[in-house]
Amino acid sequence: MSLRVGRLGLADAVTVANAAVGFLAVVAATVDPALAARLILLAAIADGVDGVVARHRGSTPAGPYLDSLADVASFGVAPATLVAVIVLETGPVADGTLLVASGIGAAALFVALAVARLGLYTAYDSGSRETVGVPTTLAATVLAAAVLAGYTNPVPIVVATAVFAVLMGSTVTYPDLHAQDALVMGFIQAAVVLTPVAHALTDVFPPWIGEGFAFALLFLSGGYLLLGPHFYWGDGIRPPEEDVNASNE
Repeated sequence: MSLRVGRLGLADAVTVANAAVGFLAVVAATVDPALAARLILLAAIADGVDGVVARHRGSTPAGPYLDSLADVASFGVAPATLVAVIVLETGPVADGTLLVASGIGAAALFVALAVARLGLYTAYDSGSRETVGVPTTLAATVLAAAVLAGYTNPVPIVVATAVFAVLMGSTVTYPDLHAQDALVMGFIQAAVVLTPVAHALTDVFPPWIGEGFAFALLFLSGGYLLLGPHFYWGDGIRPPEEDVNASNE
């Protein structure tokens, strides 16, 4: 008897690992929110790596479906759990506070819209160089970077989570990151993830460097979030309104 998973490729294996990291982030959120945030960023790195592997080693027909399923775990459920834990630290659910109810509701909405967006992406956008709605990876990265940069006040976290949920279901169009920009983003994500390891091995690095990388990641990802739809178009890609105008001429 042979294992059916033997039909999966190397890129698929990276994608499946991404899902496992997402599960670990969910578990870590109940113990150490900072560790959970770093695991979400590690999953984001894996999400980028599987695309690179797929381009160079080929992919299987299961790849797009596995990618969306893994993203639900790592960039839907994991960040939503992180937000819920941060909110619940303000008081137990039994208190029935508006903040707790709003936080749990925003986290649930985040998961629901992430699932909807990823399903639509797999059906309509997976072969395109642009995507409709805020990418789940981007939303999760901003939330994780914000937590690691010290922005753990539950009120802005809840508001940001609700806004991201709405934006994931919006018609705002984002171009894919250019390869060199994705590499820079991945490098900073890796630096944020590995900083605690570096601090454990040596005292050469100053204590603030981890938070500094988190601020840098928050700045870059936030910049792409706000400016990407209007100022990032390039590499032969035009904004949707220009495409429409061109087709009408």
